[in-house]
Amino acid sequence: MTLCFPVEPMSATLGSLPAAADDDNWAYEIKWDGYRTIAFVEAGALRLQSRRLLDVTAKYPELGGLAASVNARRAVLDGEVVCFDETGRPSFEALQRHDTQAVFHIFDVLSIDDSDTIGLPYEQRRDLVSGVVEAGSNWLVPAHRIGDGAALVAATLERGLEGVMAKRLGSTYQIGKRTPNWRKIKNRRRVELIVGGFTAGGGNRAGSFGALLVGQPEDGKLHFAGGVGTGFNQQTLEMLRTRLLALRTDECPFDPPPPREYRRDATWVRPELTATIELTEFTNDGLVRQASFIGLTSTT
Repeated sequence: MTLCFPVEPMSATLGSLPAAADDDNWAYEIKWDGYRTIAFVEAGALRLQSRRLLDVTAKYPELGGLAASVNARRAVLDGEVVCFDETGRPSFEALQRHDTQAVFHIFDVLSIDDSDTIGLPYEQRRDLVSGVVEAGSNWLVPAHRIGDGAALVAATLERGLEGVMAKRLGSTYQIGKRTPNWRKIKNRRRVELIVGGFTAGGGNRAGSFGALLVGQPEDGKLHFAGGVGTGFNQQTLEMLRTRLLALRTDECPFDPPPPREYRRDATWVRPELTATIELTEFTNDGLVRQASFIGLTSTT
């Protein structure tokens, strides 16, 4: 069998670092904050496919020269399309806007010429993709390491990167499957933010609230930092609802007020509660990204 468009990529499970005793049986790669993309190269032509199996070739004209850098007549490559901000860090916002040129980080090969490679072990596929792809201005095969995953996690955390991928040595490529042989280990940071309101709940939260509206104090003002809608159990929801209702006010505590989509069903509260929030990062607009509630303490 030879693979053809579209191909559903293999997926990773969210997890933690492998145990120290098992560390040498894993390879570790930087987790790039981008769009998963499959590249089909045939007879000098390139076709790009998104995770949702859509043709996105026209979206990234800067990758058009990739086909000429592939040392095969035909190949199917797996990787991540990434954009970088002005500091040189991967930026999901920059990728969404596509206001800088995309770079394709290629970490796997599924097929070369008339031979599928999905049944080969990870380390052999890694050697093959390094040999079949010549680095260019907008594509490369990023480095990986065998063992010592904790050191790579620490390095990515220090540099503000999203995290690390752990891939079991000897594992094959399982098309369309989510497997524990690939683990994504995400870096998370904790911050304290002021609660200034909440949104209406729906579904099984109809009697409670949907998300906390939080902000950061700066220059005597409370700057809006987005909504936090995960991390609550039933006991926490009930406790927070009681605390929040006691602080209701008609005056919005955020200056300037939040965007319309947040104000539409918001209830404001006096900014007297501080929430500990775990998140991946703040966006360029100062909003929390992938935020989860950890705990609550009073500021009074």
